[in-house]
Amino acid sequence: MAKFELKLPKMGESVAEATITSWLKEVGDTIELDETVLEIATDKVDSEVPSEVEGVLIEKCFDVNDVVQVGQVVAIIETEGEGVIAKEATETSVVESNDEEIVAVEEVVESIKKVKETLAPVAVASTEDRFYSPLVKNIAKEEGIAQEELDAITGTGKEGRVTKNDILDYIANKENGTVVAQKVETKPVAQPKAPEKPKSAPAPVISSDGDEIIEMTRMGKIIAHHMVESVQTSAHVQSFIEADVTNIWNWRKKVKDNFMKREGENLTFTPIFMEAIAKALRDYPLMNISVQGDTIIKKKNINLGMAASLPDGNLIVPVIKNADQLNLVGMTKQVNDLAKRARANQLKPDDIQGGTYTVTNVGTFGSIMGTPIINQPQVGILALGAIRKVPAVIETPDGDFIGIRYKMFLSHSYDHRVVNGALGGEFVKAVKDYLEAWDVNREI
Repeated sequence: MAKFELKLPKMGESVAEATITSWLKEVGDTIELDETVLEIATDKVDSEVPSEVEGVLIEKCFDVNDVVQVGQVVAIIETEGEGVIAKEATETSVVESNDEEIVAVEEVVESIKKVKETLAPVAVASTEDRFYSPLVKNIAKEEGIAQEELDAITGTGKEGRVTKNDILDYIANKENGTVVAQKVETKPVAQPKAPEKPKSAPAPVISSDGDEIIEMTRMGKIIAHHMVESVQTSAHVQSFIEADVTNIWNWRKKVKDNFMKREGENLTFTPIFMEAIAKALRDYPLMNISVQGDTIIKKKNINLGMAASLPDGNLIVPVIKNADQLNLVGMTKQVNDLAKRARANQLKPDDIQGGTYTVTNVGTFGSIMGTPIINQPQVGILALGAIRKVPAVIETPDGDFIGIRYKMFLSHSYDHRVVNGALGGEFVKAVKDYLEAWDVNREI
């Protein structure tokens, strides 16, 4: 029989870890090829981890809610065949040393003779409930490492076990005189300290009889953390402007039925607004940046994040990549596809990565304007208010008169550390100008 290590797969650019949300298989269960073994979640996207082999699950390396790094072993599957697949020296059972281990020990002995000459051999028998592999114990015995000294070595293996590399590094450092005691507790010498400013604790919430206590969801906790972090990171400031979108309203009403027949897609206002925003970002590239320390990273690509509401009330931000290179048809298909998959919880990790600027439509909920929080590490976010039919002054060569127009507010939040009021205001005005200059005779 062979043992296969199922590892957490790479899930997309910049995704380094995931949380195990549930195990679909238990130890002893038979697993088919490509059958899902467990479910995981990154910041906002849920995914499945399928098996790459057929066999029987014999070990689960993590529990539900554990955070796992990409590339870590999450499960051991026993398959038909001989040998162990991709298995390292972290077995949980004691086995006898083989010839390769003996050769490795002899090589170590030769390379650290100076240490061996100064230390007397000491038998190794663990005084703690800590497991040591035969290879590690042989190296310790040959090099005269006492049990107390061995117990002090920090292990990088499973459950803190000492691996071959751990003990070799320890011996090499000891030879060079760079070993630092790890388990010896000493009383630190009192040093004068500047008085620390007491941290303000949140006011306690007292519940009354009849109050309902609701546990925040995993995504809700992540969103709450990101919102607080964003406010603490960026100096938020807002600019507001009103846009007359009467031409867009009338044009969409005229073409939406034919668009549906030809493209099989519903033409909403969102792709029209996204097109204008992408053009404005191309005109003002310093809005398409990120801040890293004291440096500014000016992004080459314009990737628009599109805040979408989920059925459970949470928000997710799928990203339209290279939005400035899409025509209106392509933009519409991208918007509709991402929105549909977001509502069905079918987004992939790559779908929410790489955004350079975010748009949120608060008008969907009837709000005429808002003050959105920046989606880090971006420096700006634009809120689209509800389109309202309002009386307005219309200027003509023959004089001014009052008419009914379709108008909306654009609310621009930006990071005042790097975006001043002039740039923030000019950018949102550019979006307004593109919307108001809409060609009512435009062909699609």
